[in-house]
Amino acid sequence: MSFYLQSLHYYPVKSLGEIESDSLRFDEFGPALDRRFMLVDDSGCFVTQRSETSLRFIAVSVSAECLALNHPSFGVLEYHLHEFSDPLEVSVWNDSVSALGLGNSEKDAVLSEYIGKSVRLVFMPDSSFRQVDREYFSADRRVSFADGFPVLLCNTASLLDLNGRLDQPVSMSRFRPNIVVSGQEPFEEDSWRRIRIGEIEFAVVKPCSRCVMTTIDDAGEKGKEPLKTLATYRRNEHGACFGQNLVPLSNGHIRVRDELVVLE
Repeated sequence: MSFYLQSLHYYPVKSLGEIESDSLRFDEFGPALDRRFMLVDDSGCFVTQRSETSLRFIAVSVSAECLALNHPSFGVLEYHLHEFSDPLEVSVWNDSVSALGLGNSEKDAVLSEYIGKSVRLVFMPDSSFRQVDREYFSADRRVSFADGFPVLLCNTASLLDLNGRLDQPVSMSRFRPNIVVSGQEPFEEDSWRRIRIGEIEFAVVKPCSRCVMTTIDDAGEKGKEPLKTLATYRRNEHGACFGQNLVPLSNGHIRVRDELVVLE
């Protein structure tokens, strides 16, 4: 049975806008530049759409030299990636992570005014090592500021099944995947343990338990769906699940229309 990649996505700043791409390069952290940046509050704790829904409206672009944040209310904020400030410890879930400040107080003030709370932008440098959850993957492997694993895969057939149960369909963007595969059966990805895409093999390590972020609509308003419906038929010991968390077993590239081969 053949599966093909329909789309690829990465999210340079945790909880901000996505970038869709024809290809993804994988390095030691997962998809290159995926969630290497993050907003933190004055205590160094991560800030996401779970509490600040306005983050979803900030568009992001990135190159080897510059990260740019864009919103109509403040225009474009450019951060040059060689202009790091002080090192600091930040927290994401239960992990304490070494990071670098990025930008300056003026740019932080602009973001803080937009969000309505004091924040600053930080970057995870190559010298920082945050371990993938060893409960599900025992070997040494990095993860960026992503919630727990380097890669999230979702299946178009699974979304079609979910939308058939909803009064109002939702888009795949609600789930913020890296890899979207054109599946043939809903949730067939649940049975996969090891896959190959292009030149990279991936371990399929854990169903992705979903949170309130999936209920934030295009207007930035929180509702009950699709989480309420997912809980009626997709709940297990991890929670209400949609998608699978992956760990890449090597570096390399994958591309839209690449074949996905189930190895186990």
